Amino acid sequence: MLDLLVPTGIAADLIERTSRTADTLRAVQLSLAPAFLLVGIGSIMNVMMARLIWVAGRIERLSEVEPDEMSDNRRREIDWLCRRRHYARRAILFSTAAASVISIVIAVLFVSVYIETRIGTVVAGLWVLTMGLLIAGLSQFFMETRVAATGSERFRPTAATPTPPAPPRE
Repeated sequence: MLDLLVPTGIAADLIERTSRTADTLRAVQLSLAPAFLLVGIGSIMNVMMARLIWVAGRIERLSEVEPDEMSDNRRREIDWLCRRRHYARRAILFSTAAASVISIVIAVLFVSVYIETRIGTVVAGLWVLTMGLLIAGLSQFFMETRVAATGSERFRPTAATPTPPAPPRE
């Protein structure tokens, strides 16, 4: 019965490699910078999601009118919002990919302390991939922000064009 409690073979080797506190401390220190980057990506994605939710909700509200009753101004606004939604979705996609890759970097850095194989090139490559994905996500977010800033004034009613009454609800 006691034989089950005594690690043998691969398990014993793994326990021996990971039992030193200094090595574990080093692994945690190595993974701190990528962990902070992961927190930053999550914060940026929170802003992106809030914008996407607002755009999607606005598209839903504008689309409730029958297509034949829809004004040209409303159609243009929906097209504008769809462009914004496209950029916001892509920004979130690239940012999620960056967060996934940086999570892999954290895992690889933690494991690298306990293995003898040199994997610095792999870590560097994953880090560069993360930065590329993050740059792509931020550039898409920039495009969404630019479209939002340049288009919103076109759809606001002015004093010269009165707002049409809302259709009666059934």
